[in-house]
This record gives sequence, structure tokens and C-alpha cells, in this order.
Amino acid sequence: MRGDAASSMLRGVSLSAIRGDRRLFSGLSFDIEPGELLYVNGPNGSGKTTLLRMLCGLVLPADGEVRWGGRDIHALGDAYRAELLYCGHHSAVKDDLNCLENLEISSRLGGQRIETRQALDALGHLGLDGLEELPAKLLSQGQRRRLSLTRLVFSEARLWILDEPFTALDVAAIEVVRSLIRNHLAKSGLIVLTTHQRVDIDASRIKQVPMGVAA
Repeated sequence: MRGDAASSMLRGVSLSAIRGDRRLFSGLSFDIEPGELLYVNGPNGSGKTTLLRMLCGLVLPADGEVRWGGRDIHALGDAYRAELLYCGHHSAVKDDLNCLENLEISSRLGGQRIETRQALDALGHLGLDGLEELPAKLLSQGQRRRLSLTRLVFSEARLWILDEPFTALDVAAIEVVRSLIRNHLAKSGLIVLTTHQRVDIDASRIKQVPMGVAA
């Protein structure tokens, strides 16, 4: 993981989002630096997932901009996406591929090639050992979620954006993900996450963005 604090700072500047005829949020500003976690909380419909997708460059803000290292992420393009790992609320797995194939393909799409041994170790770390050749369509909801999160094991991205990472996980898997989050922050990574579950996050520097339903 490379880069100094200035080149790795994520900043939201006066962000606004509109869905249909309703403004989800407006004038939202924040920043996080290496080693910091930004916790986005709020009720359903307050725009948490929209904000996370905005930070990934998947949704354009109605107003404001998202900056990485002082530059607009859309101007940075692929250079920003190379620094980013996004795990959405829904597990992005291909039903007709087995667990090992899903992990190998998702790593390539993220610009990283991993060895089969690395993939097997990652699957085992998330409790999926013995299921490597099982088609994803036969996995339970919790297993699908763990498969999606295996990318965290070997990710070299500096910025992790995690939407409800603990959904459908059992106690053991939650502890594994907590450990991965703790280790990433210890290596000066940055994390933005939202979760409805009460999970203690081991981080020395936590910032919060409380979001309410706009009128």
C-alpha cells in the first residue's frame, strides 16, 4: 500500500443527491485520512447506499464533488478506481461459477491477478474451505456474502467502501471481517462503511456521517 496522507485523503465537498423529486441529502462534507474509518449511519431511505456509490464514482452528485488526494475522482478516472475496493450491499457473485472461479474473476476485474493458492487460502479464511468447486447458486445467503468479502483478504486497494458488510454473517465470520478491517486500518488504509448491526469496530480514529431523511 503506497502513498502519503495528502495523496490518499478522501473528501466529500458539499455533496447533494436527488432521487426522483426528493432530495436525499445536501451540503454533506467530510474527509478521512489514512488509518481512519468513516461510519455512515442513518435510517433506511436516508441515502447511505447512494452516498457510498457516489464515493465509488457510480453515481454523480447533484451538487458538490468527491476528491481523492485533492482532485475530483471523475478527473482521476482509472487511477482512482485502482485505489478502490467496493463491496456493495448485494453480494456480487456469478451463480453459474463456483467459489474459486468467482474469486479469481473478481480479482482480475479489480486489476489484480492472484494465484490459485491465494484464492484457496482466502476462501478458507472466510470459512468456505471445502466449497471451492460448489456453484455459487447453491450457496446460502451467508455463504454468498462471505464469498463476496473474500476479496478483502488479499486486496491491495488503499480505500475500502463497504455497504452493510456484516449482513447475513454468523458470529465467526463477523469476527474475521472485523479483523480484516482492523488490519487494513493499521496499514494506513481508509474505510467507509455503513451497517445496521451493532458491531464494535476496532479503530483508533473513527469519524461519523449521520444522515437523516430529507424533507
